[in-house]
Amino acid sequence: MAKRSSTKRDFMQIAREVVEKAIGEHMDGTPLDHDTRDPHFVAMGSKGGKKGGKARAETLSATRRHQIAKRAAKKRWGGQT
Repeated sequence: MAKRSSTKRDFMQIAREVVEKAIGEHMDGTPLDHDTRDPHFVAMGSKGGKKGGKARAETLSATRRHQIAKRAAKKRWGGQT
């Protein structure tokens, strides 16, 4: 079995991290790292992800959907006897 990789930390380091998360800032007063992504683009990306598969299925013809499904089934079940 493979060894787990871990950083060696003592009790005080773990306790400090817990306190910093609880108060929402580092002990020296600097803010914790926050999400630097633009909220506008994050919202746009999640909108596209929610409608992606449905929109693609609507634009595909029945024949093309059948071909894709056939190829997927062959990949999934082709190696088994």
